[in-house]
Formats: sequence, C-alpha cells, structure tokens
Amino acid sequence: MTNKPEFPDLIPIFPLTGALLLPRARMPLHLFEPRYLAMLDDALKTPNRLIGMVQPNKVPGRSGHGLQTIGCAGRVTQFSETEDGRYMITLAGVSRFRVIEEVEGLTPYRRARVSWSGFERDRGPEEEDARFNRTAFLTTLAQYFDSQDLQTDWDSLKEADDELLINSLSMLLGFEPEDKQALLEAPSLSTRRETLMTLIEFSIRGGDNSEGPLQ
Repeated sequence: MTNKPEFPDLIPIFPLTGALLLPRARMPLHLFEPRYLAMLDDALKTPNRLIGMVQPNKVPGRSGHGLQTIGCAGRVTQFSETEDGRYMITLAGVSRFRVIEEVEGLTPYRRARVSWSGFERDRGPEEEDARFNRTAFLTTLAQYFDSQDLQTDWDSLKEADDELLINSLSMLLGFEPEDKQALLEAPSLSTRRETLMTLIEFSIRGGDNSEGPLQ
C-alpha cells in the first residue's frame, strides 16, 4: 500500500515519553490538557481520525524537545467525556511512520509531515513469528514477573496469538524510553521478540548483562 487519503502526509502529533503504540494494538489515553483536547476535536473531524504517537527526543544545543524519527499512528476508535471535560480515548494502531519535519502552524498542538513508506507490512495481516519458542519465552517471562512482583493472567498469555502477546508485552512492560523506541523500530515481529527477550533477561539480572542467556 502507498500513501492513500487515509494516510495523509500531515498528521497531529502527541509526544509522550515512554509511550509505545504498535500496529493492530490498542492504547488507552487520558486527555485533559487544552491543546490535546483541541487535537482530539480536530482529529474527529477528519475521515481517518489519526493521531501520531511519538516519543520526544532532546536535541543537543536546542531548547525544548524534538521528536524521535519513528512513531506510530493510531485511529481514534472510542472516546468518552467525563463530567469535568476530560476525555478517555482508545487509539487502534494503524501504521508506523517516519517524521520528515515538524510543521509550524496555528494549532496549539504539534503536527508533523510524515512518510509511510517502508511500513507497508503494518497495514497488512497479523504477523507470525515462525521461530517463536513460546514455552521458553513464558518461562523467562515468569522469572521477570517474579522479580518485579507482578501478577498476570497466564491462561490468556498462553492462548494469545504471537503478535498480540509480543506487542502487548512490548507496550505494557516498564522499560526505559530508549528501549521502547527500539521495540517500536524493530523491523519484524521476530526481531521485536528477540529485543523484548533481551530486555527481559537484562532486567532479571538487575542490569548486569555480562552473562550468557538465561537457562
């Protein structure tokens, strides 16, 4: 697929540190700042209802924050307003994009000119990971959850499709922003799974990456 009307060149940007949205995944967001309420109002007026999630990136020698090169656009699929004027929304991940340039304008929120080229797989069917050893992965994941004193629904994890399992964990686990960016930029599901496993093993060791793979 190429840039069609549903994938515009100019999109609103929501810069949020540590936030990771992936294609075909869902992200809940709580909007309360006036600029982001305006962003939502404007997005809902468009046919695509897209909002681009991008992590901010500090640019040396410049005030303020730039943007990471790669982000992911989500379509607003649900929204509800609270009594005090805030919004709870759900973004459904559509496709990653590359930031070409930030565009100045009259809107209170940030916008960027983007390219969707190179991310055609994001707009296709779910990915599978042919080399995925689920048993070994879940064993290591259980060690991670124990180390972090976390609980989960293991039956749901065991039954989840490869992409849902790997992408959901990538989005939800508490990794550093640069690690989240690495997971976003992984070129394939198998690469993301390998990156995720490395981060999990690193965390289990308490940051000591001098040993070999966990057994």
